[in-house]
Amino acid sequence: MSRRHDADRPRVAVVGAGSWGTTFGKILADGGASVMMWARRPELAHEINEAKRNSQYLPGINLPRSMMATPHLSEALEGAEQVFLSVPSQALRENLKAVRPLISSSDAPVVSLMKGVERRTGLRMSQVIQQELHCDPARIAVASGPNLALEIAREQPTAAVISSLSQETADAVARRARNGYFRSFVNTDVIGTEFGGVLKNLIAVAIGIVDGVGYGENTKASIITRGLVEMTDFAVAQGAHPETLQGLAGLGDLIATCQSPLSRNNTAGRLLGQGYSFQDVVKQMEQTAEGLASVAPILQLARGADVDMPIVEQVKRVLDGTMDPREIAPHLTTDDDDEPQGERTGNGQARGGGAVWRSIQRALDQLRHGGGSAAGDRP
Repeated sequence: MSRRHDADRPRVAVVGAGSWGTTFGKILADGGASVMMWARRPELAHEINEAKRNSQYLPGINLPRSMMATPHLSEALEGAEQVFLSVPSQALRENLKAVRPLISSSDAPVVSLMKGVERRTGLRMSQVIQQELHCDPARIAVASGPNLALEIAREQPTAAVISSLSQETADAVARRARNGYFRSFVNTDVIGTEFGGVLKNLIAVAIGIVDGVGYGENTKASIITRGLVEMTDFAVAQGAHPETLQGLAGLGDLIATCQSPLSRNNTAGRLLGQGYSFQDVVKQMEQTAEGLASVAPILQLARGADVDMPIVEQVKRVLDGTMDPREIAPHLTTDDDDEPQGERTGNGQARGGGAVWRSIQRALDQLRHGGGSAAGDRP
């Protein structure tokens, strides 16, 4: 197959041609890169190459000419200056076994686009990458933020965070992953950035459940606000900076995922709220809702760190079939204790709501002004 790459463009590879992988390939191509996608199915690779479409995952979107695809992993990775991974989180380890020999002689940054934890081990995606590729963690980066694929594929403006232990790696990836409608900020808080992307999925499932039941905006706002506290408590206990959860990778992603019908986790929750069983929801979902697989390992990590996550606990009970979805809202928005509780809005302190308001202000400032932001996020 002829590559038809522009020799003047930097070459990057995207492993995975679902909605987010294809969208990120478009981001990179529109930013000036020559992109080679790996598509598991030959017919999808053919459609991307010949029609410049991915009709199953991004209907109605025209893809750039500088995007190509192949069903051959070796061809996708050949000569790539940066490698982006976008496969289901539970399949990452197996895919990396095939990737490792193909990039063993390369020092190209490896970037996770995934928002999940491995069910068996509870490891973040960057940790799985480090284990399986046996590479320097300074080569690894993660991308996160309010990134609903179809909106971005339609070139609606948004921002993301690129995080790496190496400032140099984060900067290099951010320079490649930006264009007229997509802006990348950077930080070095990989733990907070990754867990923000994981945890917001769990809260989005809860929002979907109460939406499916028929509860309104007050209930959802309560869950989002208290959910941000749970996210921050958990991430900080794992070593994250609290400010990261107040930025694009935390609050920003939480808002987008909870309020959009384009969110797979929101959709999965809504089906649960309408009375479908967990097994039925999985069958109905064309794409993976990462939050469903992450609930159990996150709760295991939370218990190990002595972190209370009542919202996520109730989601698990709905998934297990031990709680009627119609009963979930009172458990999410009140405590079993009849004694009034202080509104703890950040990192173990009751501060009357100021922390949540500051979080919202910071996220809005990032998008409106491109100024300084959480945990060292900067353009």
